[in-house]
Amino acid sequence: MKLIPSPRHIPMLATAVVLVGAFSLGSALYPNFASWGVIRNLLVDNAFLGIAAIGATFVIISGGIDLSVGSVMAFTSILIASLIEQHGVHPIPASGLALILGAAFGLGQGALIQAFRLPPFLITLAGMFLARGLAFAIHPQSLGIRDPFIATTINESLTFSLPLGPRGIQIPLTVDLFIAAAIVAWLVLTGMRFGRAVHAIGDDEHAANLMGLPVARTRIAVYGISGFMSAFAGVVFALYQQSGDPASCKGMELDAIAAVVIGGTLLRGGVGSVIGTVMGVMVFGLIQTMIAFQGDLSSWWTRIVVGVLVLTFLVLQRGVEWVGRRRN
Repeated sequence: MKLIPSPRHIPMLATAVVLVGAFSLGSALYPNFASWGVIRNLLVDNAFLGIAAIGATFVIISGGIDLSVGSVMAFTSILIASLIEQHGVHPIPASGLALILGAAFGLGQGALIQAFRLPPFLITLAGMFLARGLAFAIHPQSLGIRDPFIATTINESLTFSLPLGPRGIQIPLTVDLFIAAAIVAWLVLTGMRFGRAVHAIGDDEHAANLMGLPVARTRIAVYGISGFMSAFAGVVFALYQQSGDPASCKGMELDAIAAVVIGGTLLRGGVGSVIGTVMGVMVFGLIQTMIAFQGDLSSWWTRIVVGVLVLTFLVLQRGVEWVGRRRN
């Protein structure tokens, strides 16, 4: 039996090692770090980033990139807040409309990329400016959401308690949505023909065409998924903050891409997993938590450490590609 892992799995295994190592280091350095409360806060504080990163995983596996993620999140949050507070719309249809618009926005970007063979970087860069501008056009400032359905029903009644630790921990709905999104995305990418087509296109688009895979339809759908997940992340962000803000989520697309790369997805496409992305988001959150526990470090150290990790994983990816070529 072979014990040496496939080169395709090495980046994700490296992510798991970094995740366990970071948690172990934090536990050794800081009292009360290894607690259920810290794990709960990791999930709560990074649920919206995790959902956005899951959408970005589909795009990057297919060999593309989406820079409009953060702007779509901000657009979604302020749209929901405006519909609820200024127009009296119930939060559920307001959120549903935001999700539909997010999916349509992503499908439009995918259609432009496919139809005109334009670089995804440029199309989604234009989408980033467009969505951000539309967010400010809806409402130029932050807008609080005071609807009792969100304040009471969602953030209190739909929160459940787990008997972990001396006092138990409260798990809000936003964490449930993150976990559900991860499970569904994992099933799509690993158990459906669409998921196999996404991997095949990222690995070799020409070969995917020769195999008769629906390349054009899959590529457009991938950006539609990214737009939907970005809007979904915006909904979770609005629930988390209980407000909408057109200036929020700046740089969130880069955080999502960083989490995907740290999670072992190859930037060239063809290799990646939702499980790796979730671990990458948790690594991102652990770094932030350790810096907060330290107390005397600027939050910018998070960016420094994440930058070092991204560079490390990019070098690792290049090494994996070299090993793969040697084996072939």
